[in-house]
Amino acid sequence: MVKIACLCLAIAAAIPLWSQVAPSGSGGGGSLSDSQMMTPPPVSGGGYPGVVGSEERSNFLAGGLAFTGAYVDNLLLTNNNGPISDEIYSFLPTISLDRRTPRQAQSLSYSSGFTVYQHSSQLNSVTQTAAGRYRFRISPYTVIVLGDTFQQNNNLYNQSNPFSGGGVSGTPGQPNGVVISPFQNQITNSSSAGINYQYGRNAMIGGSGSYSFQQFSESASVTGLNNEDTAGASGFFSRRIAGAHYAGVMYQFSKFVTHPVSTYTLTDTLFGFYTYYFSRSFSLSILGGPERYTTWSATTPSQGAWTPAVQGSFGWQTIRMNIAASYSHIVSGAGGLIGTYHSDTAGLSGRFAFSRMWDVGANMGYSMFNNVNPNSAAVYGTGGNSIFGGVYLDHRITERVNAQAGYGHFHESYASIPGASTYPDSNRASISILYQFNRPLGR
Repeated sequence: MVKIACLCLAIAAAIPLWSQVAPSGSGGGGSLSDSQMMTPPPVSGGGYPGVVGSEERSNFLAGGLAFTGAYVDNLLLTNNNGPISDEIYSFLPTISLDRRTPRQAQSLSYSSGFTVYQHSSQLNSVTQTAAGRYRFRISPYTVIVLGDTFQQNNNLYNQSNPFSGGGVSGTPGQPNGVVISPFQNQITNSSSAGINYQYGRNAMIGGSGSYSFQQFSESASVTGLNNEDTAGASGFFSRRIAGAHYAGVMYQFSKFVTHPVSTYTLTDTLFGFYTYYFSRSFSLSILGGPERYTTWSATTPSQGAWTPAVQGSFGWQTIRMNIAASYSHIVSGAGGLIGTYHSDTAGLSGRFAFSRMWDVGANMGYSMFNNVNPNSAAVYGTGGNSIFGGVYLDHRITERVNAQAGYGHFHESYASIPGASTYPDSNRASISILYQFNRPLGR
């Protein structure tokens, strides 16, 4: 675990707007009709921004300490006597670094602390989050991007540092907000590498590879869930039809493996995509195409079929507001469920700064999974759904102290997971305080 965390720190982190900037990585300037193309969200591998335009920063060193106190009315544990409620406290020191030059963009963030339950002490855990990406411009029109994200006991529902924000991805095959058993100790890691090359004024090609895993550290207490490994590769061609119109094709290969109950899923997908830029920070994308999947396990024979795959997303950022949303229908693994599933996922996030000292935000995640194999459904489960929604209010008390009050609701229904089928609803109210410092770095 320590080695993985160190690896995350060694690679620099992605800046939020990489999905909507030109290959130069400069992050601004120019117009939609200049010589450098934008990298459309479906092929960028990044996410839409989670901050408003006035909060964007570069070339800085920042650190701080976040404290969160929360009350949860249902920990989603298996208990026939009724829901188990508890108070939860999190202490999370944080540090982040961002450096940019005309040829390079480097950024990293790391936080590590403790999550303590007032009564359910068996759930006490260390919380770690590290994110990093390094971007290097080999030539004026060729960019390499390396990245890694690591999380320990951290997801959209029990996130210890609510000030870190969250993103919605426009890239297919990356479900937004897949949350199952949010209070169980778990570790996830995702690594990626990619290259984009603009070989003509209006033409770009690129490719990437990725590997990720999800592990539940106490598998005996999460009946119905399995660890999962995912590997993938993709390539794309993008064409600028006019200043604001982009179209292209993308091929994507993915392999999902669950264990210790071994199931295997292979998918090959060919997407056609179209992106329209209303401005450099406001885009709409649609994708669609055929997907071929093959699935098997030790107890079920191999089967495969063709199925349609679709996705749509948009992101809009202004000085005082941002909003992003995404929907995806594909065949994939399911965040810890055993087997292969038709997945429908959606994500939505928004934020509005109505003054320099106050802003309000909301986010939502939806996931629906249906087992593609009726024979394995009787053994591993038919699937289910998760729904999450939350709202928060931020107040800047001083230049270094922020406060946040938030409320979240979580619902899950999975017949194969006892804790999710008996009492499926959970509500969380929280108050957080963040102290932070910020030091500019020389350009």
